[in-house]
Amino acid sequence: MDKIKKTPEQWREQLDPETYRITREHGTERAFTGALYNNVKKGTYSCVCCGQPLFDSSTKYDSGSGWPSFYAPTEKSAIDEKSDNSLMMQRVEILCSRCDAHLGHVFPDGPAPTGLRYCVNSASLSFEEKE
Repeated sequence: MDKIKKTPEQWREQLDPETYRITREHGTERAFTGALYNNVKKGTYSCVCCGQPLFDSSTKYDSGSGWPSFYAPTEKSAIDEKSDNSLMMQRVEILCSRCDAHLGHVFPDGPAPTGLRYCVNSASLSFEEKE
């Protein structure tokens, strides 16, 4: 898979300001405000920047955290992980492996079968419903 590389100006032309702030500047949306937080439709969640499939609705669950949460990506190779020591915390940042878009963080407090909670900003995702 080829990495997608664009200049900040190219990303700004493609994305609205809030999506740019979150995906390209490692921001976050306020808890319980994301458009996909309460989405219960069946389908695929993809990277809003490049369209790479990231999560299937069958792995989405209500973690109570305020952000869409998943216990596994569609493919492990779809997500890159990076140590994040910002905000006086040690966390693991998750990024789209194709375009390096900031998605959110992964935590070791999720449900079976993985025990992981991929906590993702709605603004980092697009959703395609399955019929």
